[in-house]
Amino acid sequence: MNQDTVLLPPSVAIILVNWNSFQVTNDCIDSLKKIHYNNYTIIVVDNGSKDQSGQQLKQLHPDIVLLESSTNLGFTGGNNLGFEYSLQQHFEYSMMLNNDTFVEPDFLDHLITYMIAHNTVGAIQPRIHFHHNRNILWNGGSYHAKWIGHFYTKGIFKKPTATYLQLKKTDWITGCAFLVRNSILKQTGLLATKMFIYSEDVDLSMRIRALGYTLVYHPDALIYHIAGMSNKSKTKGKEGYVNPIVHYLNQRNRIWVLKKYTPWYCVPTAFMFNIFYVSLIIGYFATRGRFSKMKAVLKAVKDGCLDSM
Repeated sequence: MNQDTVLLPPSVAIILVNWNSFQVTNDCIDSLKKIHYNNYTIIVVDNGSKDQSGQQLKQLHPDIVLLESSTNLGFTGGNNLGFEYSLQQHFEYSMMLNNDTFVEPDFLDHLITYMIAHNTVGAIQPRIHFHHNRNILWNGGSYHAKWIGHFYTKGIFKKPTATYLQLKKTDWITGCAFLVRNSILKQTGLLATKMFIYSEDVDLSMRIRALGYTLVYHPDALIYHIAGMSNKSKTKGKEGYVNPIVHYLNQRNRIWVLKKYTPWYCVPTAFMFNIFYVSLIIGYFATRGRFSKMKAVLKAVKDGCLDSM
């Protein structure tokens, strides 16, 4: 071996999906450019933006890879374009990273170092704090209460006490920051495009676990999330800040995931809990006069039960 040969760590494709959000994505790219890890490529998927933000980002950051879609393919379709490029270019790892995040310079070092040392780990996530208050957790690990059919995260709005500073296995990994081996993606397939957005991370996580791999939350890897960029309007209307379509996709996809991953022996209790849960949501929207959202949830229940991902 030549003395001047530099051995690079595994190659990582970091995928950012951009939709009419130049400043947010640009801030994320600027943050990523400060990381210590030295073998990564930023892939920006422009998801049918109408404001030319994809081209603006490429002009400002000529070293990124820009993939452009003529239409909005959703979180699933946008990330899948990035995954496909990563696989075609033979990257060793791919990372879905929300474009409204900021990262600590050593976050990727912690994740990759752990993955190299533990080949039974299929995917890994960092500890995630809110950006507006960096002392408060947004995600301290994600879990599945199978007896009631509930996929949830721990730690939100809490300060990171000792339990959230421990490395641990999780039941699923948030799509906000999802690092996976490409060798595993070749086996699982990509995100379920039909889901568009919401619960697609649960589905991919469960498919990885079905292959016998574990999922890990790494507390030493730290990022910050603005949160809510993709589903809230800036002004409050009659139906609130969140568009009814958000509630439709959220509830429909949640039902799809429950149908696919609830063990048969948990079906009775999971069914009863979710009837109660959805009834509360519908009742809340009815009492607040948010009838478009109420109808969206009712349609989500119908489509979730009759259709599948």
